[in-house]
Amino acid sequence: MKDYRLKRLFNAKSGRCFDVAVDHGFFNEPGFLKGIESMPKTIETLVAAGPDAIQLTVGQARHLQAIAGRLKPSLVLRVDTANIYGKALPDYRFSAMIEEAALQAVQLDAACVCVNLFQIPGAPDVTGQCVDNILRLKVDCDRYGMPMMVEPLVFAPNDQAGGYMVDGDVVKIMHLVRQAVELGADIIKADPTDDVSLYHQVVETAGGIPVLVRGGGRVPDREILERTAGLLGQGVHGIVYGRNVIQHEKPAGITRALMAMLHDGAGVDEALGLI
Repeated sequence: MKDYRLKRLFNAKSGRCFDVAVDHGFFNEPGFLKGIESMPKTIETLVAAGPDAIQLTVGQARHLQAIAGRLKPSLVLRVDTANIYGKALPDYRFSAMIEEAALQAVQLDAACVCVNLFQIPGAPDVTGQCVDNILRLKVDCDRYGMPMMVEPLVFAPNDQAGGYMVDGDVVKIMHLVRQAVELGADIIKADPTDDVSLYHQVVETAGGIPVLVRGGGRVPDREILERTAGLLGQGVHGIVYGRNVIQHEKPAGITRALMAMLHDGAGVDEALGLI
């Protein structure tokens, strides 16, 4: 059954996936709602643009799944929340998973669930909670035939980065990706490396498990398209972009551009023309 759902997630022509992440409200962090203040409008816009998938929470999935027809994007269900995205780590830190996550995903007709694996300097307790979440989720995902996407996130130190920022060191990313694979991930959603030309090492260490790359913070159009082109050249199986789509002045246009790159082999200049 996992394979059946994966076939709904990955494009039949290219074998790649473009998942638009719109799960930011789950984390109760100031500034995370920019561009998605109205979820019905956001999802309506994204559905019209036609990405392969939209990543949502249990409380917002209804807006996607209530839309009639067979051609809407697949649902990727975010199943955990955390309080570690602020400018300073709180005294009490948590990464909590929803109850019976795989069953709720089946009930919502999701194609996949997504769960975090954090590596945060000074917060090994959160990593332990993430590992526990994944180990419990793996059993239920196997039972219900639900693919499990694990999101390994390597954080830079808060005192250097001033909050939630990616550490793009290829070795750190490779090691955390490998742990996610060892824990049973069916799909990996990983950070980009500082040097995109090294990303084939991340793909290799995943050992055949599809690797989708996160977009991170909002950057200029050419920069995100050039980065995407570089990552595709390194053998990744797709992208999971949030703020670079939902905070774009033309979210449908940037979605069209990225879809053309992933599925039709469009170059950067051609993709820019589609925005």
